[in-house]
Amino acid sequence: MKTIPLLLALALTALPAMGAVAKKPSGRRRSANKRTRAAVHAVPVVYRRAAFERISTEMSPEGDSFRNAAALVPFFERLYRAGEEKTPVHILQYGDSHTASDDWVNAMRRSFQARFGSGGPGFGFAGHPYRGYRRFDLTGSNSPGWHTEGLVGRAGDGRYGLGGVSITAEAAGETVTLAAECDELKLCYLRRPGGGSVDIEEDGAPIGKVSTDGDYEAGFFDYQPKPGAHRYTVRTVSSEPVRLFGWVAERNQGVTFETLGINGAQVSMIGDWDGEILKEQIAERDPALITVAYGTNEALSPKWTAEGYRAAVTAAVGRLREDAPEASIALIGPPDCYLRTRRGLIRFPHLDEVIRIQRDVASETGCAFWDWRERMGGPGSKKLWVQAGLAQADYVHLTPAGYQMLGHALFEDLMEQYRRFTDARTRDLESRR
Repeated sequence: MKTIPLLLALALTALPAMGAVAKKPSGRRRSANKRTRAAVHAVPVVYRRAAFERISTEMSPEGDSFRNAAALVPFFERLYRAGEEKTPVHILQYGDSHTASDDWVNAMRRSFQARFGSGGPGFGFAGHPYRGYRRFDLTGSNSPGWHTEGLVGRAGDGRYGLGGVSITAEAAGETVTLAAECDELKLCYLRRPGGGSVDIEEDGAPIGKVSTDGDYEAGFFDYQPKPGAHRYTVRTVSSEPVRLFGWVAERNQGVTFETLGINGAQVSMIGDWDGEILKEQIAERDPALITVAYGTNEALSPKWTAEGYRAAVTAAVGRLREDAPEASIALIGPPDCYLRTRRGLIRFPHLDEVIRIQRDVASETGCAFWDWRERMGGPGSKKLWVQAGLAQADYVHLTPAGYQMLGHALFEDLMEQYRRFTDARTRDLESRR
């Protein structure tokens, strides 16, 4: 992999000198998690380097990493034509905390945009809807008076919009901001009976006023900015409720890779979202590819059943397929994961079955499937990733360098399939001449 030297530098950054050991706690008692993290970080650099080099070798497979790669052809055709016709290509990724961190998606976003042109950020959540939310390519904020719906444990009416998360204010003077440079700006909101109004500003100057009153449906405010970076502000003007889904900041051509992750999420949550509003918002984005990356939380759930999980994955794919009939869909399996217990590390109990069911459903529904666990080295590989500094001490999540390696690996696998597609397309055109 071409990215190995850079990622190795990232993985080794800020490590203690070779042979260093974790310091004993002084005075205040430290949590078990902090003690574990210190112990992991104390791995001598020579061992960490050896683990990293082994992972790098295993992350360069000899065979095909995608199952049912033919399902990606509609996406590849859109990608190919976009280069000729100078049109935008939108990619949506739904998922759990692995997606929500944006490290993984950002690595893929940067790779796609470097090769096919940047379409800007695309869709992003309004404000800062939950702790830990971030986008590396967007800057936004909100005043304290907004409350979030759609997160795990915050069930509501299901009218959450494209990414399953919305924010609502019920007082005058509450604000949401966005800093972006784009050819087109769009505010996505909920139209509802008795909905309030908002003023919209660009760099402090008014550019529009929107009433959200009306029948329940997705609402959109469109604006074509002047060239350059600008700061946009939405301000509520009364105590009537205003619910926002997010912003779209995009260019007229190039790729957008849009992060739609929720911490703790499971694929079944998609079934709880209002169908009509989700359909309107997906239609507005017109995605060429939808990646669906759940499974980690299901693999540990005490309520998990094979029948229920198969039904949830099938239903989610069916809904996305109905809402975006021309898009390719790719299921991405969960990584190797362990649960920390007093008896040691225990593999997530349903992980094997979750991966098998995803693979089967992908085959049955015409989706591509990418086995993340297999790609990272197979069962047991997470231990090596922790030793290499590419995974966190919880044995579930990766470090930023690890997510970057993951993103680059998935991008390279997609591009290998794209190369085969373009070769076959060229041969077909030549045969017709």
